[in-house]
Amino acid sequence: MSEDEIARLRLFAAIEGGSEFWSHEIANNGALKVLAAIEGGFYPNNKPGIDSIKKRLKEKSSDELFEEIERSKSVFVFPGQQYWPSQLEDLKNPPIGLIMAGVMDLSDQMSFSIAIVGTRNPTNYGVRVASDFAAGICDYGWSVISGGALGIDSAAHRGALAAEGLTIGILAGGINKPYPLANHGLFEEIREKGILISEFMPEVKPIPHRFLIRNRLIAALSKGTLVVEAAFRSGSLRTARDASEIFRPVMAIPGPISVPTSEGCHRLISERCAELVSSVSEIMELVNPLT
Repeated sequence: MSEDEIARLRLFAAIEGGSEFWSHEIANNGALKVLAAIEGGFYPNNKPGIDSIKKRLKEKSSDELFEEIERSKSVFVFPGQQYWPSQLEDLKNPPIGLIMAGVMDLSDQMSFSIAIVGTRNPTNYGVRVASDFAAGICDYGWSVISGGALGIDSAAHRGALAAEGLTIGILAGGINKPYPLANHGLFEEIREKGILISEFMPEVKPIPHRFLIRNRLIAALSKGTLVVEAAFRSGSLRTARDASEIFRPVMAIPGPISVPTSEGCHRLISERCAELVSSVSEIMELVNPLT
């Protein structure tokens, strides 16, 4: 392993994902210089989070970190490497690195993918739409990205798998800590036939703020984000906002006006934050207009 790769892995394990400051520091100065600056006391002690970063840097050696990744049967990737998804560079706070597991030879297909997100408590209509649209997207030769949650996420992953297409699960914790536990079988199938991605070391537990950190990856990895069902205030709307901020198309499925799980979609459409779509062909026209 090169010195730069070792330095980047140590920083990846020590710095919480989603930090715009540290993303820029590493991009502008390189991992080796940033690591040396942290350990040498260049950054002031009153800088938010610096004490926690220094503590984590001392907890495990680089060898221990690499061994943890190897035990999880995953790989550490970062900018410039073979499997790195370059579309993440559109973020103002791109990841320092990623842990990826699954069929890595399929990673190039992530360049042509649609994110499908929505409520954890969908109606039968929402489940059917998410599954059918995911299968239809795969029929076009595109892949489906989602977060592995119960509800719409699960329906999207399963629809893609049923169509024998590629689906990618973006985790809010480590590769060894996929959430929810109820989807253990689904995560195993995605790992066997698709790809799992995490911005955290394999044993890191998913906690609430990490789901918000994760959402920006779902938005950035895809060519567009489809919201199937979402409440008026929903984490899925955060993913839609993340997509809009990097100029990715946002689309929404309309539903009955009497159903609370469609209120978020109607809100996006009425505020002109999303395009109303009713077919996979309409999605393809929005994300790939020249075909």
